Amino acid sequence: MNLRRDVFQAISDPTRRSILMLVATQSMTAGTIASHFNTARPTVSKHLQILTECELLKSEQNGREIIYHLNPGKMKEIADFIEPFRKMWDDRFNKLEDIMKNYQTKD
Repeated sequence: MNLRRDVFQAISDPTRRSILMLVATQSMTAGTIASHFNTARPTVSKHLQILTECELLKSEQNGREIIYHLNPGKMKEIADFIEPFRKMWDDRFNKLEDIMKNYQTKD
């Protein structure tokens, strides 16, 4: 059975977000990634599996080691999806800020 993982569910987990931040700076093996966390290595491996299934990470076999790389293309897809929402909230906060400035100058 091939289950498709939801990318937003994957990045909702703080450990997986931390893994993405780590791998964004340089490619790492599972062991190196696991050494940054106070959890069992199989737990980190499960997080890596989920991130790989969502295509947020790419894995590359290098001898006996698997090296994980950030997939910038997939990260850009997520950023592009979120951008209109970010812009909408920026506009709303800017309007609220203008209203508050006008309110304060009337006092």
